[in-house]
Amino acid sequence: MKRWAKWTLASVATVAVASAVWEPLTAQEEPAQPQRAYDVEIVRDEFGVPHINGKTDADAAYGLAYAHAEDDFATIQEVIAMTRGRDGAMTGPDGAQIDYVAQLLGVRDTAVRAYPSLSPEVRRVLEAYAAGLNYYAQKHPSEVRLSKLFPVTGQDIVTGFVLRAPFFYGLDGVIGALSEGKPAPNEDALPMTPIGRDPSLNGSNAFALAPSKMADGKTWLISNSHQPYEGQVAWYEAVVHSGEGLDMAGALFPGSPFVLLGHNRNLGWTNTVNRPDLIDVYKLVLSDDGTKYRLDGQWKPLEKKRIWLAVRFGPFTLPVPKTIYRSVHGPVIQNKNGSFALRYAGIDNAKAVEQYYRNTKAQTWEEWTKSMSIGGVPATNFIYADKTGRIAYIYNALFPDRAPGFDYTKVLPGDTSKAIWKGPVGFDRFPKIVSPKSGFVQNANNTPYLAAGPGSELNPADFSPLLGIERGMTNRGLRATALLSQAGKLTPEQLLTIKFDKGYARDSWEGGWIAKVLAANVKDAPDLAQAQQLLATWDWTSDGVGAADTLAERLIRTASTKHWRREALPDPKEALKEAVEDMMTRFGRIDPPLAEAQRLRRGTVDLPMLGGTDTLRATTAWDKDQGDKKFRVRHGDSFIMLVRWDQQGNVQSQSIQPYGSATTRPGSPHYTDQMALFAGQKFKPVHFEWADALRHAKQHYRP
Repeated sequence: MKRWAKWTLASVATVAVASAVWEPLTAQEEPAQPQRAYDVEIVRDEFGVPHINGKTDADAAYGLAYAHAEDDFATIQEVIAMTRGRDGAMTGPDGAQIDYVAQLLGVRDTAVRAYPSLSPEVRRVLEAYAAGLNYYAQKHPSEVRLSKLFPVTGQDIVTGFVLRAPFFYGLDGVIGALSEGKPAPNEDALPMTPIGRDPSLNGSNAFALAPSKMADGKTWLISNSHQPYEGQVAWYEAVVHSGEGLDMAGALFPGSPFVLLGHNRNLGWTNTVNRPDLIDVYKLVLSDDGTKYRLDGQWKPLEKKRIWLAVRFGPFTLPVPKTIYRSVHGPVIQNKNGSFALRYAGIDNAKAVEQYYRNTKAQTWEEWTKSMSIGGVPATNFIYADKTGRIAYIYNALFPDRAPGFDYTKVLPGDTSKAIWKGPVGFDRFPKIVSPKSGFVQNANNTPYLAAGPGSELNPADFSPLLGIERGMTNRGLRATALLSQAGKLTPEQLLTIKFDKGYARDSWEGGWIAKVLAANVKDAPDLAQAQQLLATWDWTSDGVGAADTLAERLIRTASTKHWRREALPDPKEALKEAVEDMMTRFGRIDPPLAEAQRLRRGTVDLPMLGGTDTLRATTAWDKDQGDKKFRVRHGDSFIMLVRWDQQGNVQSQSIQPYGSATTRPGSPHYTDQMALFAGQKFKPVHFEWADALRHAKQHYRP
């Protein structure tokens, strides 16, 4: 969490005499928003899920902001602090790293420049959402964590989208490496940073099935995102209605005025992380004095700007100076190896807010794909389904429109404009599968060339290698495709069995890894030989039945980070030794039952949690230290939603969260009330229609 802290601490030494009141006095002031009244009702159902009903879309956004703040105002403020360049003032050196990235990328400038070009409808929604947060802050001043953080504006909300979008495909990892003077990594070996590019925190499964594949004749969409259970990218569930036709049930992140995945009456979609090559690094040729760079035989001035970061150290907030640079390529990072410019998908692009809004308003495939062609979401797979029975998979990314003649997987020459792409390719060039003969599409963070089963797959030869489409595979992708490809129609029960599958394929990367561990020479270590014997009995599932499940998961977790980063896997014998020592330290044995070792915990609730690192029932990350040394799951299957349309086009859905809707409110009954259902692989109803929400209302109020 402190990989860039060196420059922060070093800089502080030069300004240690600064006053503790410096940051509040220089905090960015924002213009006040126009005051207006909003007409909105909020209903809380039996699980505390907010149902918002506004006269207009803006009214609904106002109510969504207020309801979310009631459940998680603390995290929303962290997001707002990021957008205002004040994360360091709130959270310290780690937050200052994000403030530095925000300044380096110029995200505020992008948002301010693009804001007038957004549609009036979107601007009204953004401003109403900001107003809802401001109203909550006004009513609850004791909860405000940082002075002058409010009022928030619509531009702040846009800035948040501009800043966070590139983190999902690893731009922060490249910035981190270059900032430390390390070689620029390629897209398959991105380093980790506090912002979120942790291989154990990447995931998601998604399934869409046509009526032809389902025994009940319904169209099914399963949203099965893998996100952290807490924090700035933890899902929050809501149902939103407006008199202007904004009707969505699903989930969103703190700071979002829209539902980001879910369904309306006629269609729905979900997302999984993808990893195309969307970042290019250029090495600049500088003049002797370092003030210019060469491009096409001419010298151009290197833009230079002095910035000050507010960084909290204990009770003090101090100014830390940094210098940022920019060329026509994009932001520039200087280190001991030279000056490197970055160009990345979505650079200087604030269209994501427009696209998400239009997605939620779409009522037909044609309207939805028109929204998708806006080109605002820089990277993520979309799995789609609608009431007509249409299903689709979109490998979405703002692919750079690269010119041939360069190896874009390596550092590029910065002195020729031929290597500088001008914009993304069109939506018509995105890989996509629509209504395949197989009757299903799936993605589990694997290559798009395994998505719909034999006879329905995309052909890699149809897509330019310059798009940088990934070829990686996950066990989840292999298992999902194999199980969904089974002959015949699936019953709903069979489909859910597949979704909660806990098995590993023998031809997965895990199969090869376990084989290496079993083949390691451990004749000189009786304890390791005993562990090998136990591992040899593993039944290739993490269902808690076999005695070797916990040991196998511990070994898979040891190698998963390196596999995700496309690095060489650990030494098998050393990995086995590490696993055995860890298991003995934690449990005093190498064969504890998985249900006892792996737990879903929050507050006073402590439940067994089955599943695996790379299984369709995902438990992808553990807390490192617990009081009793058991493994507390903190990431994996998170918000899950089942959506289906019957033959008459009627929609019904169910959902579940790991904890509950009151994200950071321990005193609420909804802090942990979904945990037993979640651990038991069960669901709660989604009361989609407003009339249904009223029938199940436990609270009904106007903010």
